[in-house]
Amino acid sequence: MTTTTWNGAHRLLQAARARGIDICFANPGTTELTLVSALDDVPGIRPVLGLFEGVCTGAADGYARVSGKPALTLLHLGPGLANGLANLHNARRARSPVVNIVGDHATWHLPFDAPLTSDIDSFAKPVSKAVIYLRDAASLPAQLQEAFDIASGPNGAVVTVIAPTDVMDAKVADAAPALPAQAPGKDAVPDGDIAAVAAALSRKRPLILLLGADALTERGQRAAARVAGAVSARLLMESYPAIVSLGGDLPRLERLAYFPQDVLKQVGEATVVLVGAKAPVSYFGYEGQPSALVQSDRIIELSRPDEDSVAALEALAARMEAPALAAETAATPAVPSDAGGAGPLSPVDVVDDLIDRLPEGAIISLEGSTLGGPFLQRAYRARKHRVMTNTGGAIGQGLPCATGAALAAPGVRVVSLQSDGSAQYTVQSLWTIAREKLPVTVIIAANHRYGILQTELKRADASIDGDVTGRLTRLDNPRVDWTALAQGYGVPAIRVASRRDLQQALEQGFDEEGPFLIQVDLP
Repeated sequence: MTTTTWNGAHRLLQAARARGIDICFANPGTTELTLVSALDDVPGIRPVLGLFEGVCTGAADGYARVSGKPALTLLHLGPGLANGLANLHNARRARSPVVNIVGDHATWHLPFDAPLTSDIDSFAKPVSKAVIYLRDAASLPAQLQEAFDIASGPNGAVVTVIAPTDVMDAKVADAAPALPAQAPGKDAVPDGDIAAVAAALSRKRPLILLLGADALTERGQRAAARVAGAVSARLLMESYPAIVSLGGDLPRLERLAYFPQDVLKQVGEATVVLVGAKAPVSYFGYEGQPSALVQSDRIIELSRPDEDSVAALEALAARMEAPALAAETAATPAVPSDAGGAGPLSPVDVVDDLIDRLPEGAIISLEGSTLGGPFLQRAYRARKHRVMTNTGGAIGQGLPCATGAALAAPGVRVVSLQSDGSAQYTVQSLWTIAREKLPVTVIIAANHRYGILQTELKRADASIDGDVTGRLTRLDNPRVDWTALAQGYGVPAIRVASRRDLQQALEQGFDEEGPFLIQVDLP
């Protein structure tokens, strides 16, 4: 210990450490300096600096998805929190346990309406399951217990703790808090519900099992495959899972399509069994297209996202006397070759070469449709790996999530499969990746346009070459030099435009102990 005087900041961090929290993604300011100092005194919580609050919140999300443990963020007042809201929206949709510590002015200073005074509570509520204002030193134990209980509950949640400077400065008792009781696990699905689903499955045809939440773990998928085999059902995963295991000897999962007409075609007249997933809805509202993509009379719910889907699937398989399945033959990626030579690259080329070389146990942080769509269609061919997707649709998630994932799984290769437009939102992640020497290989699909917007314009029979539509969807004037950006942040980088160069760059990137960026020039 560097000090013998305990204060509210020490007590907050002690309570976090007692709950197993071991990392804090921080972009602090003056109102958080007592907490910064306390991090020196409370061992076991690793501070990680982000140059932008959206990097901190996205990294906390990625860390929580991979580790299953809550992560802290340390943010500066209302504006700092506001800078991180987009990735907190994604974290909320992913049900990630994240505790935001947001500093505030001293309680006695608030009436003077200083320039940085704001309604932090109103900023925080839309992305938080609970917002807790620390009232005084005496209330800290109970309030902190509440915050960490909610965040690490069975349906992981974002919790925002507002920490006034005078409460953080206040002296507290020397005794450390007792280890709080751990939050309960997920709720069990009642036996009666499982029996009802088993009876319904015996009558319905055709069938789809739509998997989400913990049903997408290895154990969940194997149990789902037993059920599917017994009733000749197809296995689908939700469009944007928080994290899913794929490849190797795991069952092959279809991904629920993105556009509504594609979902309607994919599902057809099948009855859809929801296993930790929500009923399919259209991502956006389109005139003449339904918002609910499966009629309610063709939906059966086995488990909600906050229930134990794995146990429910295993119980359902046992009740149906579904035989244990023989182990799937693990996918064997093709032997890496120099196929394609010096010709131009396509997104499928990039994905195929990545899959051939993807290390066992790798983690993919996927953001963007250019490479994301082809990858998820082919991921079953890769060695076993995990994939994080953009759960809430707020862009700027990919690089920060990769940062957090690498910190949650030391030594595991993380691949940030990233589009160039969305990468600009949180490009500062590259600095943190370099500073922490993280094994992150970033693959930038550089087509110098907002591809999804141009796709939507084409679907609406609108021109993408008009004066306004062109200026608002093209990123080619000037073209961003991602290798220069990466090197400026301390990340080695290379630019490739042919398949042969890409293959060499992938091998180089996977051989690096730390980060590496590959700019892939695409049409």
